[in-house]
Amino acid sequence: MGAALPAQAADMTLPAVKAPVVAPVEALSPWQIRLRLLGVLPQDKGSVNGVPGSDLKYSDSVVPELDISYYFTENWAAELILGVTKHDINGAGSLAGLGKIGSTWLLPPTLTLQYHFTEFGAFKPYVGAGVNYTWFFNQKADSADDLDVKSTFGWALQAGFDYMIDQHWGFNVDVKKLFLKPDFDVTVAGTPLTGKADLDPWIVGVGVTYRF
Repeated sequence: MGAALPAQAADMTLPAVKAPVVAPVEALSPWQIRLRLLGVLPQDKGSVNGVPGSDLKYSDSVVPELDISYYFTENWAAELILGVTKHDINGAGSLAGLGKIGSTWLLPPTLTLQYHFTEFGAFKPYVGAGVNYTWFFNQKADSADDLDVKSTFGWALQAGFDYMIDQHWGFNVDVKKLFLKPDFDVTVAGTPLTGKADLDPWIVGVGVTYRF
């Protein structure tokens, strides 16, 4: 009986239970890109020096845009937007009779430092601020004899959110305000003039986010 008891005790031992296998969480790259459709909405203000009551108006534009983000931490990131847009410059106020003064293309790369809020699950809002440098190129005069808008620096404020479908893919809504007031030279009826274009555009974008 003494020999049988250990054998019976061994038979009654419960089988070992294996711990559940937990799949490792995929580590995300610090790099992210977005493809967005932007509405560029300039403010209609400006003036020509020495012309009382002068004002300017600018056309809106809708363009595709690519932005690249780099995450330093879970919350802090830098974003660079790249795109080009074309705008007409029209006379207003005492310059209304000039109609379309001319047009110009803009390349406005904008670098912002962002703070991303991470406590809302798939909904990931952010705010940012940064600097812009806008190149004006391929400028054409219409009612004016000549037009030269000067490339310049400006400031940018930003707010937006990503809604992530999974770890990599999401939807994005983004709004930026650029503070941009370039100087320009214009020649009208043989008279050279200078002025300032108060563009200060709103940039409203919607698009797709991909986190590597």
